[in-house]
Amino acid sequence: MASLNHTAGMDFILVGLTDSPVLARILFVVFLLIFVITLAGNLCMIVLIRTNSHLHTPMYFFLGHLSFVDICYSSNVTPNMLMHGFISDKAISYGGCFTQCLFFIALVTIELYILASMALDRYVAICSPLHYSTRMSKNVCVSLVTFPYVFGFLNGLSQTLLTFQLSFCGSREINHFYCADPPFIMLACSDTQVKKMAMFLVAGFTLISSLFIILTSYFCIFAAILRIHSAEGRQKAFSTCGSHLTTVTIYYGTLFCMYLKPPSEKTIGESKVIAVFYTFLSPLLNPLIYSLRNKDVINAMTQLIKGNFCQKNLV
Repeated sequence: MASLNHTAGMDFILVGLTDSPVLARILFVVFLLIFVITLAGNLCMIVLIRTNSHLHTPMYFFLGHLSFVDICYSSNVTPNMLMHGFISDKAISYGGCFTQCLFFIALVTIELYILASMALDRYVAICSPLHYSTRMSKNVCVSLVTFPYVFGFLNGLSQTLLTFQLSFCGSREINHFYCADPPFIMLACSDTQVKKMAMFLVAGFTLISSLFIILTSYFCIFAAILRIHSAEGRQKAFSTCGSHLTTVTIYYGTLFCMYLKPPSEKTIGESKVIAVFYTFLSPLLNPLIYSLRNKDVINAMTQLIKGNFCQKNLV
């Protein structure tokens, strides 16, 4: 408890991505643009799903939650980084760091299990199409998104409390652009073995269990697709999974590189580059991946634009 009282009034310094003022200004513009496009793309996806009756299906129900999580995910890191990361004042308060760490871990966990829920949805749709409406009922879908939110928050809270039980009596510089667990642990002057073990076990369990659900679902899906005799039928079945598989590959690939390594000075430097992909590019790309190759989303977007255009003409 004494360590908490000792560190609670401290500010931490986020080193950020670069020390170069010129590069910092360029990155500020780049990440601001990415943030605006991310918010616009994911908000547009949520609006389309809410307003178009053709998108009121389990697949788009999960996609709407994925877009919501991506908005929260990006908003948890980007505004603070833009305000502090690319200007002279790079300080973040103890409370601000605690909150950012909690929500970051929680949102990562939520996204992993929502992607797993989407894989289960595709499994039922392709392997058991006649029972799809009953097996993916409203209550089932609500349960499949409630679990990620509850488990994600509890995981984020427990991991963050373990981190902030540590004593920070030396350097206050976090070698990252947000309050991330691995570089944060490097600052501790108390024993970190319990925290490192908990982080490794929980991150490993979360990644592997959610990925197991996805891989098992797709093993059954591919087996079912190979039994389809018509080439057109196989292509149609594959196309319904392509977007989800792309998102899973990008997201899981970067997270495995980030979290399943013991924190060290070398891995912390590498993790900043990796973190850019899943913190900025994944939330940016998800709405693009699901809209550019999806006829239902394109049609819904066309109808929304035409509806707004007609309303303006009438006015």
